[in-house]
Amino acid sequence: MQLGYLELKLSWELFQKAPETLSDPERNRLQEVANKQSRIEQCILASADAANVVVPDTTLAARSAEIRKRYPSEEEYFLDLEKNGLNEAELAEAVERDLRVEAVLEKVAASAVPVSAVDAEIYYRLHQEAFDRPEARRLRHILITFNNEKEKVKARQQLEALRFSLKTPKHFADAALRHSQCPTAMEGGQLGVVKRAQLYAELEPAAFALAEDEITPVLESPIGLHILRCDEIFPSGMMPFAEVEAKIIERLTEKRRREKQRDWIKDRLNPPGK
Repeated sequence: MQLGYLELKLSWELFQKAPETLSDPERNRLQEVANKQSRIEQCILASADAANVVVPDTTLAARSAEIRKRYPSEEEYFLDLEKNGLNEAELAEAVERDLRVEAVLEKVAASAVPVSAVDAEIYYRLHQEAFDRPEARRLRHILITFNNEKEKVKARQQLEALRFSLKTPKHFADAALRHSQCPTAMEGGQLGVVKRAQLYAELEPAAFALAEDEITPVLESPIGLHILRCDEIFPSGMMPFAEVEAKIIERLTEKRRREKQRDWIKDRLNPPGK
């Protein structure tokens, strides 16, 4: 029964589809992972750490509801259970077992040594290339498309007139909402924070030559004519440690938690002397 549930769960996690829809190679992979996972779960639940773990009814109900939501209809849900040799009671039992495994692993992970600010700064100093920020700009644009030369001339004239009248970000945003034929018009023409190689090649040189609050001349790309505005410049260079400290601590904490869980499982699968 547990292996049937594991295959059902892993089929969605690995391939985002029901087990009966898998190809032969996918089915082989699924069975390989399910067998390995079953062995690991048996080992976890046989440990002393699992003895006092209790899953709250609300948590079990929420997880069971999540499983149901994967199916377009109740009929398909029950059909899939049947194909995997399960009924609702057996599914609930398997889900409860799943949650107990997660609770044990969470308990193990919580015993990992906390990451300090000193740990984070050492990581920062030893991996400086990871924090070398490329130049970026916060940009807006107005796009007008055209289908023929006459429309192109008209679009150019319209954009030329606009670029000399848009003195503030609000003026530009209002004009984008009225005139731009890009979906970004609804956000005031915002392209967000843009790095090099993220714009059309025809737009990038002018965009990255802008000073803050400056607007480009009319530019042509494969999709039409544009004017771009630079709202903010983010110069290249090392990000300050204070800016990235929290993210480094989060990353290292997750790494330590995973390593703690991995080593704990390995010790129980392969105890010393065996």
